[in-house]
Amino acid sequence: MSDAPNMILEVNNIEVVYNDIIQVLRGVSLQVPEGRIVSLLGTNGAGKTTTLRAISGLLKPENGFIRDGYVRFQGHDITNVLGTHVVTLGAVMIPEGRRVFKHLTVDENIRAGSITRKDSSQKIKADHKKMYDHFPRLANITNRLAGYCSGGEQQMIAIARALMAAPRMLMLDEPSLGLAPLLVKEIFRNVQIINREMNTTILVVEQNARIALEISDYAYIMESGKIVLEGPSKELQNNPDVKEFYMGLTRGGGRKSFKEIKSYKRRKRWI
Repeated sequence: MSDAPNMILEVNNIEVVYNDIIQVLRGVSLQVPEGRIVSLLGTNGAGKTTTLRAISGLLKPENGFIRDGYVRFQGHDITNVLGTHVVTLGAVMIPEGRRVFKHLTVDENIRAGSITRKDSSQKIKADHKKMYDHFPRLANITNRLAGYCSGGEQQMIAIARALMAAPRMLMLDEPSLGLAPLLVKEIFRNVQIINREMNTTILVVEQNARIALEISDYAYIMESGKIVLEGPSKELQNNPDVKEFYMGLTRGGGRKSFKEIKSYKRRKRWI
């Protein structure tokens, strides 16, 4: 991965600390090639969301900062830069939990995403129309208050709003969280279309390793604030440890019992 050309994002050996004492990330490094989909996988508490916040400039509001290492986006050093500046450079994050403006309509939410843009109104109008092409079910509820929309619809609103900022790279934090399996498939299908048709680079954080590896080109696995495994997604799909510990499949082909997971650290080959 390190030799791949045109890296839009470089995260190099970063350490993240909260409240000056609590170390959350320990030497995390990753790269995202322009135009690709990269997934960051791991269980709760692994440090995935903190990694996205470090890239997005959202650590400071939570009293966190990058103590060591650096983050570069399109050649710009964005280490500990505020999130508003990161957005203007073209990196936009969709936080976990969807977080739509509940008292605004669907259409008002989508339009709100273009507030930082300085290009022509015609281009913004064209992109606005494109959002309803990508998410046709939103076209039927444009005047509904976002707070009354379903979880899947709110996730679509959040993605459409982020895309209205015309990002070069879109970061999604747990887009499948709390959604029914059919909606999860629809959301990730849309992610692939956005990547392909809008030439938008995607960095997606997910616990659902199976679907994230299906749609991504390359993947990193985090545990305890560190990257413990990385590689092309197709290779990781066939890795027996990834199958066992992140897809819940045993080597015999069945589902893994949660009772057996307690001893996983003793048997992982990368530990």
